[in-house]
Order: sequence, then C-alpha cells, then structure tokens
Amino acid sequence: MLIDWFTVGAQTLNFLILVWLLKHFLYKPILNAIDAREKGIAAQLADATAKKAEAQKEHEEFQSKNKAWDEQRSALLGKATDDAKAEKDHLIDEAHKQADSLRAAQAAALQNDQKRLSTQIIRLTKEEVFDITRKALADLATVSLEERMGEVFTRRLREMDPKSKVALGASLKTQPDPAIVRSTFALPANQKVAIQNALNETFSAEVRLRFETAPDGVCGIELSANGQKVAWTIADYLATLDQKVGTLLAAEAKPIAKPASKPEANPKTATAAPVEAAVPVGAK
Repeated sequence: MLIDWFTVGAQTLNFLILVWLLKHFLYKPILNAIDAREKGIAAQLADATAKKAEAQKEHEEFQSKNKAWDEQRSALLGKATDDAKAEKDHLIDEAHKQADSLRAAQAAALQNDQKRLSTQIIRLTKEEVFDITRKALADLATVSLEERMGEVFTRRLREMDPKSKVALGASLKTQPDPAIVRSTFALPANQKVAIQNALNETFSAEVRLRFETAPDGVCGIELSANGQKVAWTIADYLATLDQKVGTLLAAEAKPIAKPASKPEANPKTATAAPVEAAVPVGAK
C-alpha cells in the first residue's frame, strides 16, 4: 500500500491546529477557571481560618472576661458579706452600749433617788430630833439644846488629849487672825464667855476668837484655827443614820423571800431613842 504523504501531512497539520485550538480555547480557560476556583477556595479557607482564629480569640477573651467577672463578683460578694457582718457587729455593740448606758442611767437615777430620799429622811429626822431634844431638855432640865451643846463643847475643849492640845495650841499661836467658832445657832453671850474662858484656861493664854453662825451646817459647834479643828456635832449620828437608810433601801430593792415579823414599837420609845443617843455620845 502506498502512503499519501500529502494526506498525512494535512492530517498532521489538522491535528496540530486542533490541539492548538483546544489548548487556546478549551484547556486554557478550563485551567484558568480551575486556578481561579482553587484560589477562591484557598482564599475562602484562609478567611475561614482567620475567622476561626478570631472566633477562638474572642472565645478566649470571653472566657477571660467571664473568669474576671466571676472573680470580681466573688470579691464583691465577700466584701459585702464582710461589710454586713461588720455592720451587724457594730449595731450589736451599739445596742449593748446603749443598753449599758440605759442601765447605768437607770442605776444613777435610782441612786440619786435613794440619795435624795435619804437626804430628806435625814433632814426630817434631824429636825425632829432637834425639836424633841429641845423639848425634852426644856421639860427635864429647863436647859435648851443649844446651851447643852455649848456645855458639851467646852468640856471637850478641857478634856482634849495631849497630842491634839499641842497641835491646836501651835495653830492658835501661829495664826495671825482670830480663831473661828462656828455654830448652827447664834450663841448667847454667856456661852461665848464660857468658850472663851475654856480656851484661855486650856492654853494658858488669851485666845482671840471670832464667832460665826452657819445655819446650813450640821447642828453643833466647831473651832478652827490654821487647819486644826475641834468640833462637836451630830454628824456621826447622821452618818450612821445615812448608812442604815442606804442598807434599808438596798434591802427594799431586793425581793424578800420571807419577811421577818417584828413587834410594833412604842412611838414614844422610838422617838425618844435619838434624844437619848445624842446627848450622852456628845458628852464624851
């Protein structure tokens, strides 16, 4: 068989033209489309990766913020709990202080009432004792209470112990001003003379005296000279009475389980007791 080289050449040329046409119009657009698709897919993958990384970052930030918020909430809750406990303790302490202050105020008020009542009782008792004593002395010996107190005071001056006598004598000598004789009543002239004579005899010297009246004082007579004093008053009796009244009030403030039965005292005997105690004790 003979080969037609012209036909072979024409077919080869046609094949080459076909290949060139396919490559230029078919393969190249397809490859370009594939490359563009691959690039698009790669870009989408890169964008997805970036978005995933960003989402992961936002998630981590959210977790961090959430943790920080939880820690802050726990700290605030703990602080609020501590503040509430401190405020509770403060309010309890204030309540205790107010209760203690109220109890102290009530105790002070009760004590003041007791003192006021005791003072009133003492004042009334003193007045009654003075009145009864005056009447008793006037009826029994026709001597007033003031005169009896003056006699007791002059006797006390003459019967001073040596130590007190030396101290008072030194004070009378060193004091430039007259010694003061105070009494709750105005001394009559004869009592002033008696006191003056008793001092002159006791200290063997002319003692200068100034007589004063102190109605608000406790009933009695007092001689003071340069810090030294010689006195006769019923202050001791009133102090004893004050102590007994305080004990009585304290006993009345407590519940009594079984009150003791006492026979009723004779009113005359009860009122006469202070009179009998006042004069003999002062005459020591």
